[in-house]
Amino acid sequence: MMLQSLLIIPLATPKPFNDNVIDMIVNMGFFAKLILLVLLVFSVVSWAIIFNKWKLFGSIDSETGKLLRLFRKKAKISDVYLNCIRFKTTPLSQILQTGYSELESMTEKDEDINKNLAQEKIDIIKMSLERVGADELDKLEKGIVFLATVGNTSPFLGLLGTVWGVIDSFASIGVKGTASLAVVAPGIAEALIATVAGLAVAIPAVIGYNHLNHRLKTISSDIDKFSLEFVTRIKKEYNL
Repeated sequence: MMLQSLLIIPLATPKPFNDNVIDMIVNMGFFAKLILLVLLVFSVVSWAIIFNKWKLFGSIDSETGKLLRLFRKKAKISDVYLNCIRFKTTPLSQILQTGYSELESMTEKDEDINKNLAQEKIDIIKMSLERVGADELDKLEKGIVFLATVGNTSPFLGLLGTVWGVIDSFASIGVKGTASLAVVAPGIAEALIATVAGLAVAIPAVIGYNHLNHRLKTISSDIDKFSLEFVTRIKKEYNL
C-alpha cells in the first residue's frame, strides 16, 4: 500500500512559462542578474561617452572651420593670435597659441618680432606643435577605448549568462526527472535574454567606437595640416 502511494505521487510541477520579459528577468538566478547589471552599467557609460563625444566633436568641427577662415583671412599671425583665444574647444587654437608663444619667446625683448628666425628655431616650433597636437589627441581619445572594450566583451558576458542559464535548465531536468520541453523552456528562454542583452550593449558601442574613431582621425589630420600651414605661414612672414 505504501509503495502504491509513492508511485502515484506526481513529479514536481514544472515552472510555468511566462512570455513576459520583465517577469523572466525577475525569475532569473543571482548570477544571471549580476551579468545583466554589469551589462546595464556598460550600456549607460557607453551611451554617455557616445553623446558626450558626439557633442564635443561637433563643437570642434564648428570652431575649427571658423579658426581656419580667420587664420587664412588675417595678414599677420599676431592678429590671429589675439582673436583665437575665444576658440576654446578646437585643438587648433591651442596649437596656434603654443606656436606663437614659442615664436615670441625666441625673440629678444627689444628686438622687432619681424626679424628672421634661424631654421633651428623653426624646428623647435615644429616639435612644440607636434607635442601639443599629441596631447590634444590624447585628451580627445579618453573614453573612446572603453567603447571598444564594451563592444568586445559584452557578447561574451551575454554568452556567459546564457551558458549559466542552460546549465541551470539541465540541472532542473535531473531534479524533476523529466526532459520535457515544459521543464527546460523557461530556463533556456531566461538564459537567452543574457545573449540578447549582450548584443544590445555591444552593437551601439561598436558603431559608436567606429564613428568616433573616424572623426578622431579627421581631427588628427586637421591638426597635422594646420601645423604645417602654421610653419609655412611663419616662413613666409619672416622671409625664411
